[in-house]
Amino acid sequence: MKLPTKLPKMPMRRVRLLVLLSLLVAVIAYALGLENNGFDLSDSLVPADQIHLGGPPRDGIPAIDNPRFIAADKAAFLQPGDRVLGITYGGQSKAYPVKILNWHEVVNDRFGDQAVAVTYCPLCGTGVAFATGSGGQERHFGVSGLLYNSDVLLYDRKTESLWSQLMAQAISGPLKGERLQMVAMEHMTWQGWSARYPDTLVLSTDTGFDRDYEQSPYAGYADEADLYFPVNARSRRYHPKERVLGVELNGQFKAYPYVELAQMSSGEVAEQLAGQKITVHFDAESQSARAFDESGRLLPAVSSFWFAWYAFHPETAVFHAKTQSGQ
Repeated sequence: MKLPTKLPKMPMRRVRLLVLLSLLVAVIAYALGLENNGFDLSDSLVPADQIHLGGPPRDGIPAIDNPRFIAADKAAFLQPGDRVLGITYGGQSKAYPVKILNWHEVVNDRFGDQAVAVTYCPLCGTGVAFATGSGGQERHFGVSGLLYNSDVLLYDRKTESLWSQLMAQAISGPLKGERLQMVAMEHMTWQGWSARYPDTLVLSTDTGFDRDYEQSPYAGYADEADLYFPVNARSRRYHPKERVLGVELNGQFKAYPYVELAQMSSGEVAEQLAGQKITVHFDAESQSARAFDESGRLLPAVSSFWFAWYAFHPETAVFHAKTQSGQ
């Protein structure tokens, strides 16, 4: 039996249809002995009843394991306003188009001898990259088909441990409790990234899978207030899909909403977080925000929908433009 591998695209009725689809998949999976897509949640760090089937089965959203790259001037499939996740690591720059990541969510890549997992959750708008080993000790990740707080749960193929993208931590399995090291990533327009890094490589649409990368399986989702799945904490302070830059230092969390950053005439915020000086830069044209430490090093912050950042960090501090300007 072939299960659905993408979300339905009907506006406003999408939530109901997705819930029905998830229930159908759960019934089929249970009948086939594949409850929770075959993962054991009995030892989970988070309550098992808060982990939800997203619809597709394990690997129903296929990770890209053999990524191919092209030069920036060959990336004719990208428009200036298309969103990309960009990484500069080990002296090399690469761009990962969101229009490709919407269909795959994980790219198991390499920067020199360092394995890097590039992950993206369309439901949370979150791109996070992790250093995943070197010297034959690499971890390779797939998409479990399970969600926690509406965020993708990854699994490593060697131990089948489940990993929360936004917690950067294994929540079940043999590696439960272990954490991943984040790699600094930027989320911006293709125009902005290619101007800043003209020698960048670009993930090619030659992925080995038959997908229409010009169509989004989540069309309209980023503009709607509705969520597809339950989350543990909600805040009405901003639109659920308002984009924020989430920064964590020494266990302290702060969100920098783009709508607040856009009010800063300089496009820059300098302040202290967890006793450290940081600077947040906002670029209205490329709709991107970046955080730097006092030495100018790019911090591994997370560009996220507001609801997702708050669901994982309800204790978060929030930047307000009026407070910064003394109004």
